[in-house]
Amino acid sequence: MDWGKIKAIFIIAFLILDVFLLTQLQVKREQYEVTSNNTATLAENLKADGVEYDELSEETVMDHYLSANTKTFTKEMFKDLKDQEIQLNDGTAIHSQLAKPFSLESFDESEALNEFVQENVVNGEQYAFWGYDEEDDSITYFQEVEEDKFIFMNQSAQLILHLNDDGAIVSYDQTMLDPIEPINGEEEEVISPSSAIGALYHRGALTDSKIVGKVKLGYYTLVNMEATQVLTPTWHVIVEKDGERMDMLVNAYEGKVIQGKPDKEKTLLE
Repeated sequence: MDWGKIKAIFIIAFLILDVFLLTQLQVKREQYEVTSNNTATLAENLKADGVEYDELSEETVMDHYLSANTKTFTKEMFKDLKDQEIQLNDGTAIHSQLAKPFSLESFDESEALNEFVQENVVNGEQYAFWGYDEEDDSITYFQEVEEDKFIFMNQSAQLILHLNDDGAIVSYDQTMLDPIEPINGEEEEVISPSSAIGALYHRGALTDSKIVGKVKLGYYTLVNMEATQVLTPTWHVIVEKDGERMDMLVNAYEGKVIQGKPDKEKTLLE
């Protein structure tokens, strides 16, 4: 195996990735220069279309792209966990069956639930409550990069707690990204929450709707190269329309709407 050639290929690949990311930043600068005038216009348009929302911050926020590797678990990591049977599968996703169901008083976030995760899951402190799914009888925790900054809807960075018919936790599935590091280490200004709302408005996603809770910044996968991912800063907006709630994501550099997902779960941000 020619390690020199392999090293050269990786260097070239990351140079290409750097050029791509710089291009995306330039697009962001050109398309999303927010002024007080267009902010006022957006507010007028939202009011005219019956959109309810709380006051949106215009504070400048800096962030950066992140590089994240899929974590490979080993048996050694689980030696201190008691009363559960661990299946490593391919090492990147684990399944745990509890010896005894863990009863819950409610399916909302609680101190008892968070303590269970921290005490019974490897690196449990790096996950935070996202929501309860009644249809699947499960509770989802997303991995956080730092406090209150989720990695949104990433199958490689989540914890799923499975419930029995009595509403007690009987097993869980876990994946994780680690390490997670800034790319180039330089922070760039992201678009404001009002610009994210503007992107959704121009997409036609907000007519006669209500924006629930705060607009929150986290991360979403921009590039997925199996073992390695590039995460981009992303605004999360919960939109309620006709009795249905949707999780809306907006790329915080480009201002592009990433997706809208029916919100079956009760989320932390309500």
